[in-house]
Amino acid sequence: MRILLTNDDGYHASGMAVLEAIARQLSDDIWICAPAEEQSGAGHSLTLSRPVRVREHGERRWSCTGTPTDSVMIAMGKLMPDKPDLILSGVNRGANLGDDITYSGTVSAAIEGALAGIPAIALSQVYAREGMGDAVPFEAAEAWGAKVLRPLVAMAMTPRTLINVNFPAIPAEAVKGIRVVRQGFHDYSRGSIVEGTDPRGYRYYWFGLHGIEHSPGHDTDLEAIDDGYIAVTPLQLDLTHDASLAALRGAYAAGLASD
Repeated sequence: MRILLTNDDGYHASGMAVLEAIARQLSDDIWICAPAEEQSGAGHSLTLSRPVRVREHGERRWSCTGTPTDSVMIAMGKLMPDKPDLILSGVNRGANLGDDITYSGTVSAAIEGALAGIPAIALSQVYAREGMGDAVPFEAAEAWGAKVLRPLVAMAMTPRTLINVNFPAIPAEAVKGIRVVRQGFHDYSRGSIVEGTDPRGYRYYWFGLHGIEHSPGHDTDLEAIDDGYIAVTPLQLDLTHDASLAALRGAYAAGLASD
């Protein structure tokens, strides 16, 4: 099985080493292409306004100057002789839960795989407090990663879907198990916005990550993590809200009839 690894924390991030160790429990045919620098919050962005450059770090190992989406596209389009059988993205330093997945470069790299018809899984390690930097522990992901992935790899994944996995911020032995759950939602709050002044006297703003409140619902990824479980959530690329189709058609039909 040929596996492509990527992330949004950057090629040299500690979570990439964790992901490679997990992947090598599944296959020896490992390929890596990840952003050269951190791209957290890049979402599904594609670099169109400047060239993207690729650097080789060894056999089957590259970084690129673009986004997670760029990395997957370049790997499949230029670097690999054939498309991978599986794409793994992560292990992200921090949670990708609820509606925060819309910002996530980690999840978006897996989305790009799903768009190409390749089974794709995003993996993220939740951590307990802000400001930990490289001290974030990946113990739960390291111990449970292969256990979570083996059943997913063995099953036939529905086309245009992907899997989002989050590991709780607790020691590996304290993990209660795995829950298959739906995506939750946050009460709208984007955390703190830190205001400061640069050395030249100009004001700047820095988006913080803490202070986001959420209300875990029954059987959601937020609730699973809070309860000490690994959250496994199937996601789909079709964002159409089917329940609104009839109402919108009716509104336009009535509006046109009155003109």
